[in-house]
Amino acid sequence: MISFENDYIQGAHPDVLKRLLETNMEPLSGYGSDPYCESAREKIRRACGCVEADVFFLVGGTQTNAVVIDGMLGGYEGVVAAETGHVAVHEAGAVEFTGHKVLTVPGHNGKIDGGELAEFLEGFYQDENHEHMVFPGMVYISHPTEYGTLYTNEEFRQISGICRRYGIPLFLDGARLGYGLMSRGTDVTLEDIAGFCDVFYIGGTKVGALCGEAVVFPKKAPRHFLTTVKQHGALLAKGRLLGVQFDALFTDDLYFRISRHAVEMADELRRVLEKSGLTYAWESPTNQQFVIMEDEQVRYLKDKVGFSFWEKADETHTVVRFAVSWGTAPEEIRELERLLGEMDAAEPEGRNDSREAEKEQ
Repeated sequence: MISFENDYIQGAHPDVLKRLLETNMEPLSGYGSDPYCESAREKIRRACGCVEADVFFLVGGTQTNAVVIDGMLGGYEGVVAAETGHVAVHEAGAVEFTGHKVLTVPGHNGKIDGGELAEFLEGFYQDENHEHMVFPGMVYISHPTEYGTLYTNEEFRQISGICRRYGIPLFLDGARLGYGLMSRGTDVTLEDIAGFCDVFYIGGTKVGALCGEAVVFPKKAPRHFLTTVKQHGALLAKGRLLGVQFDALFTDDLYFRISRHAVEMADELRRVLEKSGLTYAWESPTNQQFVIMEDEQVRYLKDKVGFSFWEKADETHTVVRFAVSWGTAPEEIRELERLLGEMDAAEPEGRNDSREAEKEQ
């Protein structure tokens, strides 16, 4: 069975595993103080164009979001996010568990609109009772978003400018950052992100690593940030596990090369989905593709190929997600094409079988 369920179904890129094996028996200091972590930090600094950046390695995306937000906010502050943002929807209240409310604004295919953000912040301070309210202490965005969409350079500039006007940091969730940076037509670079954001992370879990995210503070990290990481249980004693992986990913542009491969596979995926006549729920230029399927099509296909439920479109249609990654092979795309062809050919019979099954129930 082939799977397009998500972009972390494989383990790690072979070059990453090779380096882990090669360095496995070396006795190294813990908690990120080993030479591989430092080498990875230097390579990431160069890639970001920030020679003075503080770089930390954490184990996963949810831990990273919770730690960064808690580490940068006061106890009376919350984080502003799109209502569809990962911290607002898919992290089981991890941010709220740290004591910080997620303050939501409308999401437009996953993105925050700069004008609406400015209205939200202005409205907060115009409220004469704002001293009795949770202060907006940070803005959270993701790039790519949960919907596979991307911010433009101008949108980044606008949101960053609004944050600086109000004196609050801009935090970018980069769990799939490589796929956004390598997307065709994007005008945003890693150096741009380092210039616009106060903190961001480079995702490894979904882009070639077994696990791990690299948190980058382009200027300076909050005081005692490493201690905050440890308080949250997100600091590995064997920090080498993360350092070796990111050192490999940022050697010879591996991170960007494998991200480009995913974009190429997404191009092929779009071709196959379009050939089958499926309709896109919205346009995504990255590795995640969202299509509307009849519920009977979903039932027919789900035992033959992995994909993800996203949301109901209406009573008889569902939005589903197909995701490719650094590890997707062209043969898998061709097999999906074959299966979709079989589904199209069998559709009338499949519908009848489905209806008969419903009657029997």
